[in-house]
Amino acid sequence: MIKTIITHPGGAHKDDFLACAVLLSKFPVSILRRDPTDQELADPEIAVVDIGHQHNANLNNYDHHQFARDSDPSCALSLVLDQFGIYEDAKEFCSWLETTEWFDCRGPHETAEWLGVERETMAKLNSPIDVTIFQAFAKRNEHNSGEPIWEVMKMIGTDLVSFVVNLRKRMNQVAKHEEIWELGEEDQSMKIAFVPCTDPPIEDVSGGLAWRVKELGLEEDVVAMVYPDSRGEGYGMRRYNDSPVMDFSKLSDEPEVHFTHNRGFIAKTSCTEISKIKEMLLLARK
Repeated sequence: MIKTIITHPGGAHKDDFLACAVLLSKFPVSILRRDPTDQELADPEIAVVDIGHQHNANLNNYDHHQFARDSDPSCALSLVLDQFGIYEDAKEFCSWLETTEWFDCRGPHETAEWLGVERETMAKLNSPIDVTIFQAFAKRNEHNSGEPIWEVMKMIGTDLVSFVVNLRKRMNQVAKHEEIWELGEEDQSMKIAFVPCTDPPIEDVSGGLAWRVKELGLEEDVVAMVYPDSRGEGYGMRRYNDSPVMDFSKLSDEPEVHFTHNRGFIAKTSCTEISKIKEMLLLARK
């Protein structure tokens, strides 16, 4: 049980802010911004974040500054997420995480090179929200429950953990039922990702299916997804990664299709007959 969180004084950065926020999601305790003592580093009930030159999860010490200079980029947030058992999923689902690791370890110049952009482009992505919140976090030596910044941090940490955990749960549910269809003639075949109706229904099934396609390494092959309609009986049909292969507006005159977007990226059908849905998909091909 963690009773206190200690992080470094001075300027605050995304990694220490978010590492503390994630810890707050499970341990809603006070945050102290100061150097830790040797006794505190040896106390597993005190989490020491981004300071102390120790990484020891058993003692809840989460610093990365002692790592070898040529080691893979990591940060305090990475270490906390790993302790929560969700680091690999967070890195897969949160595209900003690896950039945060690079920025904290390598600085803006090398991070810009790694991303393939100019350093000035990085500055254009700065948000006044980040600046204000980080400054407010840095200005005080102690943050406690009920105070605005502490409450915002807990909310952010809780949302981040919930997003990662729940997305993995949905993907695991989708994996039990998913099918990959291959439709059309051999030289012009197309792959469709499909999930049938289930009881109970899978929450945000289309989002879970989209991530599963990526996890299966089929993002270059799948052109559309078919999944239970969250608003009623039947199925939704949607382009995958906005594939130019499909134009669902071509189904606007189909009697069992009650919605098509005029941009052609989505359609809704009340039809539950799989063979008929496959026929519709072939009709929607450009």
